[in-house]
Amino acid sequence: MTATLIDGAAIARELYADFKQRVKALASRGVRPGLAAILIGDNPVSEVYVRTKTRACAEVGVHSVEHRFGADCLEHEVIELIESLNANPVIHGILVQLPLPPRLDTGRILQTVDARKDVDGFNWNNLGALVAGHPRFSPCTPLGVVTMLDREKIAVEGSNAVVIGRSVIVGKPMALMLIARGATVTVCNSKTRELQEYTSRADIVVAAAGKPGLVKGSMLKPGAVVIDVGINRLPNGKLAGDVDFASASRVASRITPVPGGVGRMTVAMLIANTITAAERSIAKPYAARASR
Repeated sequence: MTATLIDGAAIARELYADFKQRVKALASRGVRPGLAAILIGDNPVSEVYVRTKTRACAEVGVHSVEHRFGADCLEHEVIELIESLNANPVIHGILVQLPLPPRLDTGRILQTVDARKDVDGFNWNNLGALVAGHPRFSPCTPLGVVTMLDREKIAVEGSNAVVIGRSVIVGKPMALMLIARGATVTVCNSKTRELQEYTSRADIVVAAAGKPGLVKGSMLKPGAVVIDVGINRLPNGKLAGDVDFASASRVASRITPVPGGVGRMTVAMLIANTITAAERSIAKPYAARASR
């Protein structure tokens, strides 16, 4: 068996065509979606993500601005900037690029972002809405994964799914989204004993552990759908996922590549959430509910 590639880049391009129409519709009402990105320090992976985001915004017509701080910046400076962006009517989405320097309180900074502009979906109000089954903004990476599954017409309802990783950015919201679609979900982590016992029974495996080559083909159920969220920089400078692609692609029915898979969808979902935020900004019923 040779797995069929799930081409995240191609799916993202299809979505961008729809995004352009939504941006055009907003322009007819005098609104241009605006996204502000805050980058602290000089993390090279973060730099790549922000550059990719900037190009994507330009492609679909979203206004994009960057705010940069040195790694030695003061926490109150970042919070003051976020508060000013919260009040800025031309900014509809705010992205705080993670990870932040360890000395900064990541939780406090993320919770400063207005929930209505939290296009990354990390504000506790938005995470709570996801838990309750009424999502407003969902974290971009897991949202990109379920969008890929939907576009590829992969059956989620009734499936056994394993999510490897328990972060609030990917693992936990990923599990919630799969549960909402009717999957039976197991969440594994670094403390899980005998990981293969779980992955070998899974119809869908989402690997988001941050450990290159963790999932081998021998650990998979034949015909499984494998979604590789991991993006790891190897000593030789190359990028690798959490899945050993060579062996897994001989067992799986569908598989995402790294790069060119989930990463492109993460950016697309950031753009989608920003456009949604702009649409909601002129929908008074939503604004009234969100303010309560």
